[in-house]
Amino acid sequence: MSRTIFYARVSTADQSLNLQRTQAEKAGFEIDEVVADHGVSGVSTKLAERPEGKRLFDKLRRGDVLVVRWVDRLGRDYQDVTDTIRNLMRQGVVVKTVINGMVFDGATEDPVQQAVRDALIGFMAATAQAQAEATKAAQRAGIDAAKSDPKRYRGKKPSYDQRGLEQVQSMTASGSGTSEIAKATGLSRQTVLRIKVDPAAAQAALERWSVSEGP
Repeated sequence: MSRTIFYARVSTADQSLNLQRTQAEKAGFEIDEVVADHGVSGVSTKLAERPEGKRLFDKLRRGDVLVVRWVDRLGRDYQDVTDTIRNLMRQGVVVKTVINGMVFDGATEDPVQQAVRDALIGFMAATAQAQAEATKAAQRAGIDAAKSDPKRYRGKKPSYDQRGLEQVQSMTASGSGTSEIAKATGLSRQTVLRIKVDPAAAQAALERWSVSEGP
C-alpha cells in the first residue's frame, strides 16, 4: 500500500514544522507520516547525510509519494538536489511540492514530458542553490556592516521575517505572481515587489536589525 510521506527541513528558528505541514494539508495532501530534520543546513549537509534524511531513504518504497514544501527542503546544492530527485524517481517514488504543485514522476515514458520534467528539475535545483548563495552573501555583508558601525541608522524595520523572505523567493522562482505571493505570505504587494527586485538587500535589512538588537 502506497503512503504519502512529508519531509521537512527546519534550519532556523523562524521556520516551523507545524507551519510547513499545515501548508501541505491546506494544499490537499493527506499525510501518512512526517519526517523532519531540525537545525540542518541544506547547503553543507546532503539529504542522505542528515539524521532523518537517512531514515527517509529507508522508509520510501515504490509507489510512495514524497511531499516537500519546495525543492530547497531537499537541499541547496544543485548536484545533490538533482541526484536525489532522479534517484527517487528511479526507485518509483513520486516527488511533489506544496508550492505550485510540482510533480516529478519517473513513470512517464513520453520523451517530451521527460525532457520538460528533467529541465524543470535542473532549473529548480539551480534556483535553490543560487538563493542560498545570495542569502549567505547578504548575511555576511549585513553582519560585517553592523559590526563595523552598530549605531548607524538601520532603516525601517522589515515587515517580514526569515521564513517570509524565503517563501517569497521560493514562490517567485516557481513562477507565482506578486498578488498570489502577497496572499500566501500576508505581506503587502509593495513588500513582495521589493524582495523580488533585490532579495540580497531584503536579507541585509533583516541582518541589520537582528545583529543590532542582539540575542
